[in-house]
Amino acid sequence: MKAAGALEVGEASSRASTPGRGLNRGISILDLVLRLVAVAGTLGSAIAMGTTNETLPFFTQFIRFKAQYSDLPSFTFFVIANAVVSAYLILSLPLSIYHIARSSARGSRIVLTFLDAAMLALLTAGASAAAAIVYLAHKGNARANWFSICQQFNSFCERISGSLIGSFIGIVVFILLILLSSIAISRR
Repeated sequence: MKAAGALEVGEASSRASTPGRGLNRGISILDLVLRLVAVAGTLGSAIAMGTTNETLPFFTQFIRFKAQYSDLPSFTFFVIANAVVSAYLILSLPLSIYHIARSSARGSRIVLTFLDAAMLALLTAGASAAAAIVYLAHKGNARANWFSICQQFNSFCERISGSLIGSFIGIVVFILLILLSSIAISRR
């Protein structure tokens, strides 16, 4: 006869593994939500920067000054980096959904963590390069004789500044994704 509180070996191990499995499933769901947030931020940044231009008349309507994102290689790199990261995030969504279904998948989560780190580096490089140029556009540099253009091209500067926000949100989300994946991997 068995005592009332006694458990068989199979019952104890299945009950003990259930809370950890639920936590990993929660981490996987949070991973999916964060990837969707990062897609919105990086894709929005790429679109906002890629469609930015402003034209100002100078003396007459025939002579005009035009500011476009493609005039500066740093902004072009920013758009390409955000587009590549957005494509990666969209392609990684099925794998993130797979991790919800099979929270014990370890190998695919390790690969995803390494790829997330590579995309974090690319996104940080693009956002940092663009941030330096946005700073110069707003403040200028008197020593190099570079003047602030944001007094003349106000709409252009507002859009390029706004596009940086989504990219930096993507950077923070990638840091959280890497931390969550590391926690999920270490729990196994």
